[in-house]
Amino acid sequence: MRVLVTGAGGFVGSRVMRMLAGQYELHPLPKGMAAGNPDAVLREVARVQPDIILHTAAISDTGYCQQHPEESYRSNVILPLALAKTGIKLVAFSSDQVYTGLGGSTPFAEDAPLQPTNVYGQHKREMEQRVLDAAPNAVLLRATWMYDFAGDGLPLRGNLPLNLLRAAQAGEKLGFSARDFRGITWVRDAVQNLPAAMQLPGGVYNFGCENPLDMWQTAQEFCKILNVAPKLIRQDWQRCLAMDTAKAQRGGVVFADTVQAFRQCVEQCRHR
Repeated sequence: MRVLVTGAGGFVGSRVMRMLAGQYELHPLPKGMAAGNPDAVLREVARVQPDIILHTAAISDTGYCQQHPEESYRSNVILPLALAKTGIKLVAFSSDQVYTGLGGSTPFAEDAPLQPTNVYGQHKREMEQRVLDAAPNAVLLRATWMYDFAGDGLPLRGNLPLNLLRAAQAGEKLGFSARDFRGITWVRDAVQNLPAAMQLPGGVYNFGCENPLDMWQTAQEFCKILNVAPKLIRQDWQRCLAMDTAKAQRGGVVFADTVQAFRQCVEQCRHR
C-alpha cells in the first residue's frame, strides 16, 4: 500500500517514516511544501498517486496558533480540506484540544457537544466538520498530548517527561492541577496503532491513552517511574481533555492507560 506522509520530518511523521517503513510504501511530502502552498501539495499527490494520505503536518503549538490565527487556519483547516477533496482516503490528526471549554472530569466520547475555547481547538473542530462533509470516509484522530525521549536523532518537542526531567536537573518548580484531566501518550504507541487506524471506517475517533488520574497525580507517578524529584506545586484550576476511546478500541486501536504505558516506555528506552 502506497502512503503519502505529510509532516514526515516532524514529531509524529518522522517516527512514521522509521517505524512503518517495512509495512508500507511510504512517500514523504517534501519538506516545507505543506506550510504554504496547497496547490503544490495537490500536484505531489497527483504525482505519487497514493492509496492513503496520512496527514501528520500541523501547527500544533496552541500559543502560536492563538497569536497567528490566519497561519493556523491555513495549516490546520485549508490544507487538510484540500487533501480530503482529492478523493483519496485521508487519515489526519485532530486533537484533544477540541474538548476545551466543556469542564467536568468524565472522559468525553466523540459525540460530546463541543465548544473549544482556543484557536487551535476551534480550527481542529472546523477541520473535522469540513473534511467529513467533503470526504465521509476520512479518519480523523483526536490525539492526546504525546511524548518521547531523545537518543535516536528524531525530532522532539516539549512534553511531560522531558519537562519533569529538566525541572529536576535545574531545580525548577512545576505546577499541576488536581482538577486537570487528560491522557498522555507515547508517540511510538500512537504510530504502532496507525495501521489499525487506517483501516477504520470514516469518522472521528479519540486516539491515545486514557488516564484515570488527574494531572497532579499523573506527574507524581511519572516522577516515581523516572526516579526524579522536582519540586511539584499543587494548583487548583479546572480543565478536562480526558477521552473515552471505546469507539477506536472496537476498531482494533488499543492503548494501555497513561501510567502503565509510560512504565513500558521507560523500560523499553532503557534497553534500546
